Amino acid sequence: MKILVGFKRVIDYRITARPNSAGTAVDLNGVKMAPNPFDEIALEEALKLKEAGKATEVIALGIGGDKTPETLRTALAMGADKAVHVPFDGETDAFDVAQVFAKAANELGAGLVLMGKQAIDSDNGQTPSMTAELLGWPQALNAYSIDLSGDDASVTCEIDGGLETFGFKMPAVISVDLRLNTPRFVKMPDIIKARSKPIDTMEFAFSENRIQIESVVTPKQERKNIIVETADELAQKLEGQL
Repeated sequence: MKILVGFKRVIDYRITARPNSAGTAVDLNGVKMAPNPFDEIALEEALKLKEAGKATEVIALGIGGDKTPETLRTALAMGADKAVHVPFDGETDAFDVAQVFAKAANELGAGLVLMGKQAIDSDNGQTPSMTAELLGWPQALNAYSIDLSGDDASVTCEIDGGLETFGFKMPAVISVDLRLNTPRFVKMPDIIKARSKPIDTMEFAFSENRIQIESVVTPKQERKNIIVETADELAQKLEGQL
């Protein structure tokens, strides 16, 4: 079974993102970029499944401009067998991205699509469900654990207030949560080897973005600096806010 993994280039989560001067987008000039953390977890799980003999090939796919291959080389350094770049310099919406993954899954013969539950730049969390719908495959979202046995899958997912386990037949689309695993440390020799590995290209005719961002602003952090002297006074203040 081939596993297709989404691997998106985003602003490093340790960097404070700021809007551009026009307030229409996040300023990316001179900002450190990195793989989406949820996608690294998805790739780690794919590699574990391959190491367990439950997959034959792991393919990482990224959509974006000419810097995207740099991020895909991180996937190759982690252990992905192949990387696919879908060139596009504009803004994409979740439906276009889902169409790309559905097309890639069909053309590459993938039996499982693994994705992070969301990208930390947009936080939409829409692509996995849309991809599953386009493919006509079952889906499991926010995976906490994944168990595959032949064509049978058992996936435990995080939900509000607990866990829920789904059983279904493969192929499928699964999105992963932070608690699924810890991505492996990438060694320098693997990083060096990844620099010379080929990256395939897949073309896609993107449509005009269906969603237009009107403004991007930094959240205001305002404090009233109310000081209380006793616990009773604090309780009275809090009661007045309920």
